[in-house]
Amino acid sequence: MQTRTIGTTMPVLEVVLGPGEHITAEGGEVSWYTPGLQLETSTRFGSGGRGGFMSGLKRALGGGQLFLTEYSAPGGGMVAFAARMPGVFRELTIDPADEFMVQSGSYVASTSDVEISVALQKRLGAGIFGGAGLVFQKLSGNGTAWVELSGEIVEYDLGPGESMIVHPGHLALYTSGMDLQFTTVKGIKNKFFGDSLLMAEIRGPGHMWLQSMTAAKLAAAIEPYLPDKSSGSNNDS
Repeated sequence: MQTRTIGTTMPVLEVVLGPGEHITAEGGEVSWYTPGLQLETSTRFGSGGRGGFMSGLKRALGGGQLFLTEYSAPGGGMVAFAARMPGVFRELTIDPADEFMVQSGSYVASTSDVEISVALQKRLGAGIFGGAGLVFQKLSGNGTAWVELSGEIVEYDLGPGESMIVHPGHLALYTSGMDLQFTTVKGIKNKFFGDSLLMAEIRGPGHMWLQSMTAAKLAAAIEPYLPDKSSGSNNDS
């Protein structure tokens, strides 16, 4: 299996599969692929070779997809995934010593022995995530996974006893085992949040990836340029 990232601002992840190789991805995420690839959709994919419907149900309850799609190449082939937002793709090597927590929506694809499960779910203010709350998926097992992170990426290593306060939307990825708690910053009022600002405190030891762009901030930036649907009028004359 060979991979490459094409482009800069809106990159494409291209995965070349050898004969008999296969990868798993969320349904609807594929952008293009070569003829001859076989597609199969099931709840058992993304379970690290175990589980099934219940594993898929847990993903769905956490905001993920019940069904995942496996792309296989009996004679070899290529499948590509285009970024949904400006940012980067990152490849993660996963084993029992290296498990990761990734913000829901960032998972792109993985090899068959990687398990995707919901490990953290927190309901936050409507202005932060549109009322949907914050969900982190755990990537465990053995294999390789690819994730999409938004904007520019800043990485930090935190040692034992060290911590950092982060806006939840900017915390894209961190190593499993780091402690994550949420705290309310009193006195900060903002019309976009509608309540006291919630921040996340993440504690080491571990490594984290922070993203400069969030979907909520991108939506707020382009909102003034969208047509105002409420301004329509019904004139019979």
